[in-house]
This record gives sequence, structure tokens and C-alpha cells, in this order.
Amino acid sequence: MSNLLDLMKKLGSDAALAAEYEKDPEAVMRGAGLSDEERTAMLGKDYAAIKRLTGLTDGKFATNHVIRAYDQ
Repeated sequence: MSNLLDLMKKLGSDAALAAEYEKDPEAVMRGAGLSDEERTAMLGKDYAAIKRLTGLTDGKFATNHVIRAYDQ
């Protein structure tokens, strides 16, 4: 699995990581080992590049969703 696809999946399931990404996306992407091209695609919301880099097709991924953990 590509680092980009792995990070996208983690961002959709890990509230703490999503909060970190919201504060400092560059640091999270560097920590995940994303290439310059992958980081540029994510920061620019370049869906065509993200699809090409991950191999995903329309409807198979979503971005910019915020996951939050709530205490009861």
C-alpha cells in the first residue's frame, strides 16, 4: 500500500492523528513518509493527482473530513 493511501485511511479512523493533521499537515505527511509530490497533491486538494498516486477511483475516497473524539 502506498504511504499516501495508508495515511488517508488513518486520517479517516484516528481522531488524534486527524487533529494533528488539522494543526500541522506538513509534519504529519512528512512523518508518514509522503513524497513531495504526494504532499503537494494533498495540500492542493488535487484530486486527479491523489487518484493517480493512490490508484483509487472516484467515489472510493473522501478528503477533508474531520474526525473528533468526544468524551461522554
